[in-house]
This record gives sequence, C-alpha cells and structure tokens, in this order.
Amino acid sequence: MMEDANNAGGLIRVLVSDDHPVMRHGLRAAISTQADMVLVGEAENGREAIRKYRELRPGVVLMDLQMPDVDGLDAIEAIRGEFPDANIIVLTSFPGDARIMRALMLGATSYLLKSSTLEEIIRTIRASISGRHVVDPDVAHDLAAYAGTEMLTPREIAVLQLVAQGHGNKMIAAELFVSEETVKSRMRNILGKLGASDRTHAVILAMQRGFLKL
Repeated sequence: MMEDANNAGGLIRVLVSDDHPVMRHGLRAAISTQADMVLVGEAENGREAIRKYRELRPGVVLMDLQMPDVDGLDAIEAIRGEFPDANIIVLTSFPGDARIMRALMLGATSYLLKSSTLEEIIRTIRASISGRHVVDPDVAHDLAAYAGTEMLTPREIAVLQLVAQGHGNKMIAAELFVSEETVKSRMRNILGKLGASDRTHAVILAMQRGFLKL
C-alpha cells in the first residue's frame, strides 16, 4: 500500500488521465464530493500522464488506454518502470483479453470499464489504496473465455497490423525484411490461434481481443 507522500493528510490523491473532457469532468465532479479524496491533476494523453505522475506522485491514477500521442499501456509501462509501487487503475471503454493481460502484466492494479458507475469507480479507488485489486465482471469474463488459448507473438502481431492496413504478403515481407514464405507461415499461425476463417476475420478478432489497436 502506498503511504504518506501520496496520501498526505489522509486524503487519497488522484490523477485522472483521459483524452475525453466529458469523462474527466465527470470524474472530477465525483471525486470532489468525497471527503477522503482530492483530484491533484488531469492528463489528456499518456505522455502528460507520465510527466504529471513524476511531478505530483499521486496515490492513485485512473488511466484510459486509448489516448493520443502515448497510449495508456505505454504510460503504465513507463510509470511502473520508474515507480514500481505506482497504483494504476485502468478505466477504459475497451475490454479484450490480450489488452487486459498486457495492462495487468505491466502493473495495473485494477481494470474497470467506462460502463462502471461513478460509485463503483470511487469504491475501486478506495479498495486499491487498501491493496485490493478489482476487475470488472465483463473483463473477468473475457479473461476466462480465452484462458489457456495461445497468445499472438509480437512478430505475428506485426504481420497482422500490416494486414489491417491492407497490405499484401509481398509488401508485408518487404516492410518486415522477411520472406513471403515467412509471412505466409505467420499468417497460418495467426489464423489457427485466433480460430479465424480468413485474413479479414483475423483482423476483426484481433481487434476485439485487443491484440491490435483500434
């Protein structure tokens, strides 16, 4: 549990990182009504979240994942790399087991969807300060649904990212400095792992599961 500097005077110091002003306004309003919390800062993107964490050292960060410039996953990785005890709650619109697993592996302490009520978010902030982890039921369902399935490798994701951009095998091979046969082999692996019927289906499934950025 993070102490003292991050929660001076017994107040839970919160930093909100989200690129949507309406979301930040709603969280600001909810936190302002809590006697044991104070909003110490807001960030519109991951780069700003990293900088403000260094400056403010909050007790809790509410972190969106889909943000411009630097996204939430990269921000979590950077903050936790510099501050291993950072308490980061993911608050996002996007589930998907691959995205969830990456966030948790990078050190997110809880994972909520933006469909959560403000009361649920406030409870999660308090729970995180007590050292408890909260995972949205829909998020837990996604994790359970794909438990035991094989994850895509970074090289397979690189191929699929280019497929999503409309590139054919020859162009993908040139872009990644590999042979066309290697691209075809990785594509076969991708289809098998995702249970996809074709390249387009694979891209759709990969986006749903969070392997590809939306």
